[in-house]
Amino acid sequence: MYQAAVLNRSKINPYLTNQILNSSPEQLLIKVYDFAVVNSEKKDMIKTNTAIQELIGFLRFDDETYKDLAVSLLRLYQFCQDQARKNNYDVVTKILTELRESWLQAIQNK
Repeated sequence: MYQAAVLNRSKINPYLTNQILNSSPEQLLIKVYDFAVVNSEKKDMIKTNTAIQELIGFLRFDDETYKDLAVSLLRLYQFCQDQARKNNYDVVTKILTELRESWLQAIQNK
């Protein structure tokens, strides 16, 4: 088991690891969107779904200020997952790209 962990570590890109560890939450959000969009364009349902699950994990249902937005985004993310299962990747890519751009604009205007 230890050898497997060592082998897996040797495959990790140190530049990417450093970049992720030093990213702000906002930068991480954009990176997850980037990953989701790229894998949606590749029609990779598993990686697209994994990224969408991470986006769902970013949602804040516990704060009343963000609860309505979180519920709306959850529904949109679930719709994207459903469309990916149906191989409608053009729809998924369009939605995720537009959401990424909206978040990027919001972050820059912060």
